[in-house]
Amino acid sequence: MPGLVQGRKGAEVINTTTRKPNRCKHCKERMPVEKAHHVIHDECIDPWRIANAEKFAIQAARKKVLAEKVDRALTMERRERLKRIPDRIKEAQKVFNAWVRTRDQHQTCISCGKPPGDMTQLHAGRDAGHYRSTGSASHLRFHEDNCHAQCVKCNQWGAGMAVDYRIRLLERIGLDRVEALEADNAVNKWTHEELKAIKSKYAAKLKELKARAE
Repeated sequence: MPGLVQGRKGAEVINTTTRKPNRCKHCKERMPVEKAHHVIHDECIDPWRIANAEKFAIQAARKKVLAEKVDRALTMERRERLKRIPDRIKEAQKVFNAWVRTRDQHQTCISCGKPPGDMTQLHAGRDAGHYRSTGSASHLRFHEDNCHAQCVKCNQWGAGMAVDYRIRLLERIGLDRVEALEADNAVNKWTHEELKAIKSKYAAKLKELKARAE
């Protein structure tokens, strides 16, 4: 067999095949026999580093971006685990309210009747105002019939303008639906999963409304 020396019976078989020295990864010349397993000549190290400096910088930048991305993901995961029910209610309410304001962007204020284009001074800005408040009827905080666009003045300084709210709510959704809201005294204890689902649902509906308006 080539490269092997067969000794006497029972003697050790010796492999005499010599592996070719590596090629230098910079100059591509073969390494000297005594350094056959090395991958670069000593004198080629600095030129190789200089030649590859840009590549190394790009690789380092990519590693940094990836590490930061992983770190952000882990941080978000930790924050998610630490969230309490009030935190999730706040998040879901923010998205739901944004959807209500977008849905009603061409509607008048549900209480005073001011049109969107005439919201100046104290009437500037729009809130998502609840007919039955989130304090007295928390189970209706995400009910679409119970929340409509209001000017800031009516919502925050007019105690919701309940009487005027009801008058225009009757015009908008009808007596049956208003009375259904008024009679709904169910008790609901929000869960993490319910609130996450509500947030996702209205984020999707908000995105759809905005896309339709473009």
